[in-house]
Amino acid sequence: MSVANPKRASIAIIAACQVLAMALWFSASAVVPQLVAEYRLSGFMQSALTSGVQLGFVAGCLVSAFFSLADRLELRRFFAASALLGAGANALLLVVEPTSAWMPVLRFVTGVAMAGVYPVGMKLAATWADGDMGLMVGILVGALTLGSASPHLFNAFAGVDWRVPLAAASAGALAAALLIGRAGVGPNRAPAPRFDPRAVLEAWRDVPLRLANLGYLGHMWELYAMWAWIGVFLHASFALTLSADVAPTYAKLAAFATIASGAIGCVGAGFLADRLGRTTLTIVAMAISGSCAAAVGMLFGGSPAALVAVCVVWGISIVADSAQFSASIAELADRARVGTMLTLQTALGFTLTLATIHLMPPLVEALTWRYAFVPLAIGPAIGVWAMARLRMHPRSAALAGGRR
Repeated sequence: MSVANPKRASIAIIAACQVLAMALWFSASAVVPQLVAEYRLSGFMQSALTSGVQLGFVAGCLVSAFFSLADRLELRRFFAASALLGAGANALLLVVEPTSAWMPVLRFVTGVAMAGVYPVGMKLAATWADGDMGLMVGILVGALTLGSASPHLFNAFAGVDWRVPLAAASAGALAAALLIGRAGVGPNRAPAPRFDPRAVLEAWRDVPLRLANLGYLGHMWELYAMWAWIGVFLHASFALTLSADVAPTYAKLAAFATIASGAIGCVGAGFLADRLGRTTLTIVAMAISGSCAAAVGMLFGGSPAALVAVCVVWGISIVADSAQFSASIAELADRARVGTMLTLQTALGFTLTLATIHLMPPLVEALTWRYAFVPLAIGPAIGVWAMARLRMHPRSAALAGGRR
């Protein structure tokens, strides 16, 4: 690690490890089209490949928050052990029958492991923040976004062999487990707090924390349903407008571009939020992403270029605000409980995603792809309201150095 600039070196390592480890999240859902073609997976099983991870993540986060693990354990060892567990569970997908109950079980275990990667990585990055909390966390969420998008890229070049992106994701998580020990822990850390299971209730009892969490929930109502189903949506649309020999590959590349573009939004929004304000940034981002959710279906079956352009705008805006909800929690919460509050926030958000991910198939059946994404705009609307209320609260002066 560079002695001259340990902060820069550590953030680079943490971000790289997030990219490598978080590829596990969508490693299976990215290959759903091949699995459907080869094994005729049911709609429920297709959803379970993603929601199994969400459910495991929620369970892992709740246990971690209850015992304050992210505030009481050595962060790098916790991250490494979790990445190893996720790599192993994901690798076992290569040896079990894709139609068996083992698939969602292993995805659940992968989700449990991610509870020791995502919030722990954010806590580790936050220890280095010095007037740039939004940017620090934005870099980490941008890394998560790239990691989540990467299976679509692997899949685009893997042909019909769905095993390649799964194997690549496990290899990436193994590398992350080995590399994270090279990162340093910054000076913004408090002594480990005593065990107090009642501490998690502060997330609701404290009004500013509650409003920040409500904003996050509105954001999460939209985000993972879009990420989980945008590839299927693009595949169905391109099948109507492009030749059969190129449509699947172009759809995978477009899905990667849509999700990966969010990394730009995360880093750019983190830079701007530290200067313009957290509530300002989140309100603008949710207004744009909600508009895209309501309008993108109008382009279904139309010009691929126009559809991809709107999807990329959606991909940038839908996650641009994500890090700022976490940064808000880090600035508003008791310093000794930041890890716990971040873990609990993510647990609440991902619990909500379980509903929206499974909601998409019946919405597509009832409304068709032209209108299926419209209900996702409800979340950003609620999020805008919550962040506007937080902006008016006196304690919002603690956000972004008083920039609200």
